[in-house]
Amino acid sequence: MHAASSIPPRAGTRTVVARAPARLDFAGGWTDVPPYHDEIGGCVCNLAIARYATVRIGDDDATAFRATGRHERRPGLATAALHRAGVRDVAVDVWSDFPVSAGLGGSSAAGVALAAALASWRGELPADALDDARRAALAEWSRAVEVEDAGIPGGRQDHYAAAFGGALRLDFDAGGTTRVTRLPVSDATLDAMARRSVVVYTGESRISGETITGVLGAYQSGEPRVVSALARMKAIAAEIADALVAARVDDVGRLLAEHWTHQRVLHPRIPTARIDEVIARAHAAGALGAKALGASGGGCVLALAADGREEAVRAAVAALGDLVEIAVDRAGVTVESR
Repeated sequence: MHAASSIPPRAGTRTVVARAPARLDFAGGWTDVPPYHDEIGGCVCNLAIARYATVRIGDDDATAFRATGRHERRPGLATAALHRAGVRDVAVDVWSDFPVSAGLGGSSAAGVALAAALASWRGELPADALDDARRAALAEWSRAVEVEDAGIPGGRQDHYAAAFGGALRLDFDAGGTTRVTRLPVSDATLDAMARRSVVVYTGESRISGETITGVLGAYQSGEPRVVSALARMKAIAAEIADALVAARVDDVGRLLAEHWTHQRVLHPRIPTARIDEVIARAHAAGALGAKALGASGGGCVLALAADGREEAVRAAVAALGDLVEIAVDRAGVTVESR
């Protein structure tokens, strides 16, 4: 498992460790949130990255496992997950090696890791049982904990990215069905996407819940600018999925740029002065496209550099935040019992 300690567990103790990846959302966010996807249907394209939420569950408080990053002992999301699972008298630790509230789907990554760890703890998840049906069930269970129990508003895409890994097209049909398409993207294209993607954490707090509520309220009231923007963002998600499969990385960059023009008009607090400055500098240095990640209002910005302009883009935005190194995660959630 990820960054495990060399210290063995004490005799007679039991430990389950799971981890799940964060993601880059390329297009289609908000169309995975009810009531939009229930009424019209949504589409999202995203990519799991090798930044992880790691969960350890044990029947004692022994510190026999270590993972990199921020460490929390039984945070609120874990308490909600334990309650839903009916599990008591265990120690739960959660680590994250990505910025918190950064628009990377971090809470959902933690939720999916908790879902897998608890299923394994209860004997419901043998090591060889992580087929696509089980991954989808973990994603939905995680979302239920996050939205219904912990009161964290959001959609479905982040949970599926964490459960499945890799590059995904997610179609959310009216009526509640989620169709997962693992995109057959070549290793060369995935490597190019990772190399040319520049992710900068602005350090600003994200306002995900308030923003989502505002956007969906405007949709429900039929505001034309929001209705048309969401429709085009949904279409761009399908176009980016096609471009990735066809190895048209430059087209992905141009579509990201268009997506941001629609995304920023959804709510006045989505763009910030710092986000706009990051995107302007990235474009001036050779980015083909850039957008804020997640619900925005802060968090991370993704810029896709033209081939060969990666370092110039990095240098141009480095003063405006912390650069987040990324690689592609192809595995999705993993779990190990000891």
